[in-house]
Amino acid sequence: MIPEDILAHPARVLSHDQRQHYFDHGYVSVPGFVPPDMLAELQTVTAEFLDKSRAQTESDDNYDIGPGHSADTPVLRRLKSPDDQHPAYWNFANGLLADVAADLVGPNVTFHHSKLNFKWFDESDTVKWHQDIQFFPHTNYNVITIGCYLADTDMNNGPLAILRDSHLDALYDQYDRDGNWTGMLSDEDAASVDMGRADYLTGVAGSITVHNARALHYSPSSKSPEPRPLLLNCFTSADAKPYTPHPQPSSHTYEIVRGEAVKWAHHDPRPCQIPPDWSGGYTSIYAAQAGEDSTG
Repeated sequence: MIPEDILAHPARVLSHDQRQHYFDHGYVSVPGFVPPDMLAELQTVTAEFLDKSRAQTESDDNYDIGPGHSADTPVLRRLKSPDDQHPAYWNFANGLLADVAADLVGPNVTFHHSKLNFKWFDESDTVKWHQDIQFFPHTNYNVITIGCYLADTDMNNGPLAILRDSHLDALYDQYDRDGNWTGMLSDEDAASVDMGRADYLTGVAGSITVHNARALHYSPSSKSPEPRPLLLNCFTSADAKPYTPHPQPSSHTYEIVRGEAVKWAHHDPRPCQIPPDWSGGYTSIYAAQAGEDSTG
């Protein structure tokens, strides 16, 4: 669906201005969007998983842990597929967030994946400039990621930053010169980014961010000793069909969460780079950008 058709459908939870901002600039943020009781449950469950990660000695299908991780000093970089890990996460994705998605991709919405990323007091936790769609190409670009800050997030603890209007720009090559997947811009391309267009999406716990899969984004390292959790859920329009293996499917992947399945795929004529073959699994963007093996 094109933006005009999507906007013709009545809004569920976002305002007209918020929807228009997304289409104009490739992102939108909504401060304090999540109801307090829902936020409190997500925070409690997340704290429990962080505590469980202390027993991990290496990354596995549930946890991606960083260098220096130990029981005393956990460095949980990612909780994988939280929608499968606890009902609170799935209820959130299938409930309030599915309504947000319907306001931005149209009435028929497919769930793609979720992840819970953490920032730690470590300069290595920078997520470098990248675009999402090259990780999971679809027939069109009605593909979004909705982030929810589970802790107050400001410039001190690594907020998400979006390059305004970049969803309208060309896609970047996210392989290095030797043909290795890095999941990020080269140093040369990153140096050319107009930082004057970078919008840092700060907000109190319960704020949400939404960005289009073509939008260029990154997050700086945290300067805070407290971990900064960001819960991310990806949705697509039901007429956006994947044409490469899913990086990390869960039991809910490709589930219709609003509306109904469609009989026709919509094809955007703009090309998209093909990622490595993820059919054997995937670890995380942290591993890819750090030069670790990002396949399972």
